[in-house]
Amino acid sequence: MNGELSSEDYFARAQRVLPGGVNSPVRAFGAVGGSPLVIRRARGAEIETVEGRFLLDFVASWGPLILGHAHPEVVRAIAEASQRGTTYGAPCPVEIALAEKVVFLYPGLQKVRFVSSGTEATMSAIRVARGFTGRDLIVKFSGCYHGHADHLLVSAGSGLATFAQPSSAGVPAAFVEQTLVLPLDDRNGIDQLFREKGDRIAAVIIEPVPANNGLLLQHVAYLEHLREITRRHGALLIFDEVISGFRLGPGGAAQRVGVLPDLATFGKVIGGGLPVGAFGGSEEIMSCLAPDGPVYQAGTLSGNPVAMAAGLTTLQILERENGWEALEQLGVMLEERLQPILASARDAVSLVRCGSIFWLCLQGGSAPRCAEAIDASAEDRFRGIFSGLLSRDISIAPSAYEVGFLSLAHEEQHLDRFAKALGEVLQS
Repeated sequence: MNGELSSEDYFARAQRVLPGGVNSPVRAFGAVGGSPLVIRRARGAEIETVEGRFLLDFVASWGPLILGHAHPEVVRAIAEASQRGTTYGAPCPVEIALAEKVVFLYPGLQKVRFVSSGTEATMSAIRVARGFTGRDLIVKFSGCYHGHADHLLVSAGSGLATFAQPSSAGVPAAFVEQTLVLPLDDRNGIDQLFREKGDRIAAVIIEPVPANNGLLLQHVAYLEHLREITRRHGALLIFDEVISGFRLGPGGAAQRVGVLPDLATFGKVIGGGLPVGAFGGSEEIMSCLAPDGPVYQAGTLSGNPVAMAAGLTTLQILERENGWEALEQLGVMLEERLQPILASARDAVSLVRCGSIFWLCLQGGSAPRCAEAIDASAEDRFRGIFSGLLSRDISIAPSAYEVGFLSLAHEEQHLDRFAKALGEVLQS
């Protein structure tokens, strides 16, 4: 370690100056026990801790690093952009180029606005939906996370469709009283809700591939039904593609399932590892935004030239290298390696996968499609799996309900290593 502090030492320091010692709660290892590993550097498919320990990484900074860590071309683009200045607070060529690329790749998109996070993107998209429709009610689904904006940080009540209750202290009930929550995969529920309140609903927002509470893959027919019923009642359909956008394909989940939303939100991959979010839609809807329209939204660092360069370079590499096809093949190979291992495990476990996103589902039967169907006892089993993999230098997210990610930096040997380690853990 050459005299450098250990991860535990750093975490002790962090706890004195950061709430919980972290800047995002799940990083604290609260669900799995122990202290989080502190990272010194990362490259390709590996991260290195301050102790000099190398781990094979399937967290990918929670999804953005679709090319792997510190891709040389992305690093070079960041360096070159920063030498021209780190922020202007004014338009720059690269933000226009990235906007053109996003509009070209994502189906149905005509205009896009950049922000600095996925939370900002979903928050702003909902504001636009309300401004465009002149309505107030928003429908979301339990198990879908859309950032930590007050009116979205809610959970379902006990009824079919309830006015939501805040799921965080510090969020006044009045802030979420216009948010309705339904279970996923419940066609009757959405039908009943629109019969009762359809003329007051501004938008339905959903992760088309819900990946924030397990991987809750939806039937295409259900997404098609949401498209039809929102259109019939004059509400907007918002796809939250912060995770799935530009990861599942050039057109995200919308292209994959063949359903086009009115508005879409993006983050993670679109920033190439730097903080970027975006939301977009048709010219008619996006014209509501200031300075063209009455819906106000602004950001000092929106369209930041360094972040724009990282995002544009990432998308260009994915196009050039047929990256989405390569990632799909990696996903297929992962399935092939894990299926016999999972089938022979003593306790129920299965792999749920969509493209380069995967989840170890620790329960029997068919994979759940709604949050209510997830077995809460999985948390206890997951702790042993997580610690067993970590002891074998495999890094996965420290939560039973977080997904894993493949990147173009992963190779067959990495999948073999993961499969071998997981097999040993499940048999121990």
